Amino acid sequence: MKHPVDIHVGKRIRHRRWIMPMTQAQLADAVGVKFQQIQKYEAGTNRVSASRLWEIARAMEVPVSYFFDGLPGGVTEVGTLPADVVPDSEALELVRSYYAIPENQRRQLFELARVLSGSAT
Repeated sequence: MKHPVDIHVGKRIRHRRWIMPMTQAQLADAVGVKFQQIQKYEAGTNRVSASRLWEIARAMEVPVSYFFDGLPGGVTEVGTLPADVVPDSEALELVRSYYAIPENQRRQLFELARVLSGSAT
């Protein structure tokens, strides 16, 4: 039976991979496993060992805690997205495009979005 934490971690791996964008094969090559193993991790079918999760985090340029964000009672990392924040392809494309912008311009775009949304303080 799949454990809820394994399912959550798998979703976070898939989510980060989509944002980067990175294929399962590319991630598998980066961490030294077959792409089928990445499929099993993402489905929550196989548990990810601590050392493998560390390798995945390094390959995906996030802290290990990223994969536990959003769990009840878990660690919350500032600046990361919940697993269900990209509900459709348009939102996914927007997030990918946002992270493709150079950091200084991305910050300016962020501030513009805050002003336009009325959430600027």
